[in-house]
Amino acid sequence: MAVQSVPAPAGVREQALPGFAVAAIREEGRWRCVRLTPDALLDLDTAITELRGLRSPGAVLGLLDVDDEFFVLLRPTPGGVSLMVSDAVAALDYDVAADVLDLLRVELPPDDDALDEPWPEGDLAIVADMGLPADELEVLAGEVELYPDEQLAVISRRCGFADALAKVVDIR
Repeated sequence: MAVQSVPAPAGVREQALPGFAVAAIREEGRWRCVRLTPDALLDLDTAITELRGLRSPGAVLGLLDVDDEFFVLLRPTPGGVSLMVSDAVAALDYDVAADVLDLLRVELPPDDDALDEPWPEGDLAIVADMGLPADELEVLAGEVELYPDEQLAVISRRCGFADALAKVVDIR
């Protein structure tokens, strides 16, 4: 049961990417999901600003499916933001992935051979308190036969907000 990307609505910046940007919010024991603007797929600062603007007393988690190539998880914290990108090598081609690595203070290795295989980078325990331990998230991110929307669908099921996500993003 995979999440399907939705084409960008008319009027969105020309460089908008396919995919989706969604915030999952837990309030009073219930999950709800809202779409972020398509610009959140292009600019990490936009995604972070939109998530912080939700001002929820409960958990807030941003999910970005960028160009059906990789996903980013973002979670505002009092001291900043926790981040995880499913494919660090995507930073070579996508600004939002490069921005994640910049905030994490991670540099790609200079050896081109090291860039042949994708690897997840960042806070792999970002959703551990929601039901998906770090080691399982790492394995899921490494499942190259799954598209990012499918990986995010698994994350949403494990964390308990699959139904709320399905309301804002089409599910196969």
